[in-house]
Amino acid sequence: MTETTLETLRLVLAERYDELRHRLTRRLGSDERAREILHETWLHLHGKGDPGRVRSPVGYLLRSALNLATDRDRREGRRTKGLEVGAMLDMVDDAPGPDREVEARRQVAFLEQVLEELSPRRRAILLASRLEGIPLNQIAVHLGISQRYAEVELKAALAHCAKRFGRPATRRFGPATGKTSL
Repeated sequence: MTETTLETLRLVLAERYDELRHRLTRRLGSDERAREILHETWLHLHGKGDPGRVRSPVGYLLRSALNLATDRDRREGRRTKGLEVGAMLDMVDDAPGPDREVEARRQVAFLEQVLEELSPRRRAILLASRLEGIPLNQIAVHLGISQRYAEVELKAALAHCAKRFGRPATRRFGPATGKTSL
């Protein structure tokens, strides 16, 4: 009886392959995955012992295929977790090291010193324009000066900062557009 049952299951799998693949595709979400699982099911049937009495060969094959898919997901899940941990251990840390942190702190302290060298008005215009992104016409209204005078003050502040940092001065005025101008 066992050989007959296994032969029947193999025959049903071969004859109704397209129907089984279609049903598994809907359940598994991928035609390729359904094909792989049906292939695994075929191999499983060749290495399987007595399945006992099978009332519905199609139901038995579908349940076997879904069980194999679940087992595969579990195995791959464990393997993926192991691979993810390994990948995380191999990742390069982009966080600045101690030497870069020290240099960054030194540059910030120097910038604070350079900003302190500016007059209060120039410092206010520079910070409002470059850090807060406020348009020069709004800065001028807020400070009670003309827009042209705000431009002159901004230009002078930028020139001072550029000189202190040893860089060429910017020629663009108005609010920052995401690029640093110092």
